[in-house]
Amino acid sequence: MEISLRFCGAAQTVTGSCYWLKTPTCSFLVDCGLFQGPKTVKSLNYEPFPFDASKIDFVLQTHAHIDHSGLLPKLSKAGFNGSIHATAGTRDLLTFMLPDSGYIQEMEVANLNRRKRRHGKKDVEPIYTQQDAEAVLHQVKAVEYEKWISPGEGVRARFWNAGHILGSASIEVEIETGDTNDGKPLRLLFSGDLGPDNKLFHPDPDAPTNFDYVISEATYGGKARINRNPKERRDELGQIARHALENGEMLLIPIFAVERTQELIMDLLTLQEAGEIPKKPIFLDSPLAIRVTRVFEKHADDLEELSERPQLLANPNVYPTETVEQSKAIDRVKGGAIILAASGMCDAGRIRHHLKKWLWQKTATVLFVGYQVPGTLGSLLVGGVKMVKIHGEEIRVQAKIENLDIYSGHADGEELVSWVNERKPIHRAIFLTHGEEESIEAMKTKLVERGLDGERILCPKLDDEVELLGEKRLPRFREVERRLPPETPIKYDWHNDLAQFSFDLREAFEQAADDKARAKFIRKLRRALELDATDAND
Repeated sequence: MEISLRFCGAAQTVTGSCYWLKTPTCSFLVDCGLFQGPKTVKSLNYEPFPFDASKIDFVLQTHAHIDHSGLLPKLSKAGFNGSIHATAGTRDLLTFMLPDSGYIQEMEVANLNRRKRRHGKKDVEPIYTQQDAEAVLHQVKAVEYEKWISPGEGVRARFWNAGHILGSASIEVEIETGDTNDGKPLRLLFSGDLGPDNKLFHPDPDAPTNFDYVISEATYGGKARINRNPKERRDELGQIARHALENGEMLLIPIFAVERTQELIMDLLTLQEAGEIPKKPIFLDSPLAIRVTRVFEKHADDLEELSERPQLLANPNVYPTETVEQSKAIDRVKGGAIILAASGMCDAGRIRHHLKKWLWQKTATVLFVGYQVPGTLGSLLVGGVKMVKIHGEEIRVQAKIENLDIYSGHADGEELVSWVNERKPIHRAIFLTHGEEESIEAMKTKLVERGLDGERILCPKLDDEVELLGEKRLPRFREVERRLPPETPIKYDWHNDLAQFSFDLREAFEQAADDKARAKFIRKLRRALELDATDAND
């Protein structure tokens, strides 16, 4: 009997989460997420799946974040007609998040095509449309936590609280093995994204023990985060907000629509009511975040802390701006304000318009409150670049850039190691995914220090495929056709290098003493290009 697992995403990177399992009786996915980050990685979203979508029987969905769910509409459009099993919270969030993703892609592609036409290039099509996203929603079926379901022949699954966002789950999977594996079912556990201990709104992550395989995320592997109680967290936010709002200045916060937004609104309102920060207007400039906040209000009784303040949007100092006209009107605000706008990594959405207006002004502060995937605009700003390009225009960065990691929805390195350790015994192997290479290696080192066998801690690359019932109770890797060479960089790629070189070139040119120096500078560049062309032809 053959049972295989292929890592179709989130392997040596933190986006595009997708695991493809094949058994003698069915074929299914755990997650089907969108790739984010450098253009080389994002290009995978436009390529065919490494499987036939029409032959996928069902999907088990860990949670609603787009890097885990964002290609579900593409999957359905490509021929998948099975069920997507998710918790009720995830189902409710997907109702808004997937159509919003489709709308953003339509708008982004429309802007891109306008620029392409000016350069005589062909149009591109969006990965999927808002209509495609709405069409897949009828395939989502709600499941309860800790109750077995049988989504396909020979397979059953159970969802456990992952403590990450509303509805998030780790998924336990059992696969019948017939006469192999001593006649016992093959037991797997997919962590999904794990939340930290003592997280606002949620209990600590939970799951059973005694698995053949554990597939664990490693986003913050090797990284320690100082735990903050609610008051300490608000004090840090308050300090930044007070300085940012002095003298009528602006505070921009790129937001993740799910969880981080609701936590920030709660803390900002608490700080305002206590007189610790000025009572400036709080603009929630994201239709998706507004809808998601209403979902949170709907589930208030199920969420810790939120039940004390179930009506976040009803506060007179919170201004939800749903329409484009309302969003543009924020530009006319004088005297300081707080703008919460999506997306959290600044790769799309209304935050880019606000950054275009404020990044070059010293009277603005941009506060990042979540993980920034390498290669995104957010990661470049946190990294300290002096110029960026937004909507085709170069913007000099003069605003203050702040980064506050205490709102992270991910477990830190020690919490990840403890979670895996608590799943023992793990009979065959541990796969570390959903992390950059250094985070994965750091987590592996810590697990070995805890006494786990290093040979059974595996770090798959994109498109690796393993046979789960291999000899010696270890999986066996298969030869596969890869979408990207294994050595392809998944952090910053040549697109980022070219953009930075362009900014550096402009900076050097502007700092030249006079026209004579600029002409000399250009001659040197031309000679360098000619030499490079000569070398390439040799």
